[in-house]
Amino acid sequence: MATTYTLISSVTVGAGGAANIEFTNIPQTYTDLVLKFSLRVNIAGAGSYNVGLRVNGNSSNIYNNIRLYKDSSTVFGAYSNTQSTALVGLATAAGDTANTFASSEFYLPNYTSSNNKGGITNTVHENNGNAQAFLASNLIATTSAITSIELLLTGVSYTIVQYSTAYLYGISNA
Repeated sequence: MATTYTLISSVTVGAGGAANIEFTNIPQTYTDLVLKFSLRVNIAGAGSYNVGLRVNGNSSNIYNNIRLYKDSSTVFGAYSNTQSTALVGLATAAGDTANTFASSEFYLPNYTSSNNKGGITNTVHENNGNAQAFLASNLIATTSAITSIELLLTGVSYTIVQYSTAYLYGISNA
């Protein structure tokens, strides 16, 4: 079975930054969705910051996740249920290695299904030679087809900086 990726839409953050990145009017003609993004934020200091995802503008507590983090010396995991966002990646802070962006991929199968949705994430964040990995599995408790996706920072009100990018792909299994 051949799998094809089709670019649905892309966003490159312009001068002045953005509070979030949104994809709306997502076509219902694909099997799955893949969201690839590279983000940096204007938060002073070093470290990574969680990137959240909301579907269909829904900020209710319908998002559940299991995540695993690994930095240069520590591995730890966590579980969160009934959250207002799914955790789908990391963003690099202003104090991290210059001109680097944390890169993430979120895979969302069966996004048009009338069942709850599950998705998986993998991310890498590099800061002055120390890499951090982030893996997550998300459950989105909605039976509605996904028609819009919003990426935003969780727990902080800073800006996604210029040159951050996000690409939304539709996947067709032929």
